[in-house]
Amino acid sequence: MFTIQQVSEKTGLTAHTLRYYEKCGLIDPVERDTNGYRMYQGDDLGRINMLCCLRRTGMSIADMQTFAELMRAGDHTFYQRRTVLENHREQVEMQICELQDMLKIIQHKIDYYAQAEAN
Repeated sequence: MFTIQQVSEKTGLTAHTLRYYEKCGLIDPVERDTNGYRMYQGDDLGRINMLCCLRRTGMSIADMQTFAELMRAGDHTFYQRRTVLENHREQVEMQICELQDMLKIIQHKIDYYAQAEAN
């Protein structure tokens, strides 16, 4: 079992974001201890880490909600979940290509300045 502070430290998400993820249905309601404090389990942490990956790679909250609903619906949604992830992968691959192109431009400018300094 993990406290909200421990999950925050492990995931890099703020406590506010974790509460928001619960409120908007990205994660299931979290168990509470006798004092009413949230107590996350290992499965919760796994789901949160997956959501962090999706969010950091640019997936919208709405698409993350769709994915979370499919996970909750059970194993018969594997195809739909895979489709969501495949579509997202395509977007991430396009972002990577764009970043690689921008990196080439930056490297070109670095090379230009290095050559100018040498002269």
